[in-house]
Amino acid sequence: MLSVFPIKSTPKMESFDLFESLKSDLEANDTRPQTGDVVVISSKYVANSQGRIVEYDTVIPSPDAKSIALKFQIKPEIAEIILRESDVIFGGIPGFVITSSDYIMAPNAGIDKSNAKKGSVILYPIDPYTVSEQLRRKFLLTYRAHVGIIMADSRLMPARVGTVGVAIACAGVEPLSDLRGQKDMHGNPLKVTLQAVADNLASIANLKMGEGAEAIPAALIRDSNVRLTDRQIQENEMAISYDQCVYVRGLRTGI
Repeated sequence: MLSVFPIKSTPKMESFDLFESLKSDLEANDTRPQTGDVVVISSKYVANSQGRIVEYDTVIPSPDAKSIALKFQIKPEIAEIILRESDVIFGGIPGFVITSSDYIMAPNAGIDKSNAKKGSVILYPIDPYTVSEQLRRKFLLTYRAHVGIIMADSRLMPARVGTVGVAIACAGVEPLSDLRGQKDMHGNPLKVTLQAVADNLASIANLKMGEGAEAIPAALIRDSNVRLTDRQIQENEMAISYDQCVYVRGLRTGI
């Protein structure tokens, strides 16, 4: 039976060694990783370990940032950070700019004021797939356990209330389960079904990790029966081009 073990920690204000912190937190929570486990870690916790925190009042907005700020009713300094962190800007509404960076589509380039001191924002982590792979290898060397690593964030879903967990990177676990060619319960062949394994696990963990003052930046999932792997997962494996995304294409087309 699938089990989830929340890994409580203590708040940290400056950059720190991510693996050593996780190791210490696991010991404090009397939890030892086993082969087959999946460790889900908050992307904001990873970003915090990298010092990816910006005091936005120190940011000097460019003319483009001032234009975006006026259009979407946000602070020019925040707009500048969004510009720096984004590869694509799709549009937005007052208070939110819909962006994409490194195959991750998110409001405001994923920057977050929650769990940051006043006047600061937390950015997305740098090289999340590389960091995930490094963590996987350290878990193997330290605990002699083959584990999966998932870096997770919370996200609003189209036309739904509330947030769910989503994987922004992973290592050691196959992120997708290809069901194409199999048959459903009525014998109909599945033509397009790919199960988002990493996203599903991220959402399971997110339920236990919380969104506020819980101080639970990670969770260990056991007996999920996912496929582990030693191959290095590529950053484009869990994403599709925006020309193939039904939401992006549909909204661009209009009526």
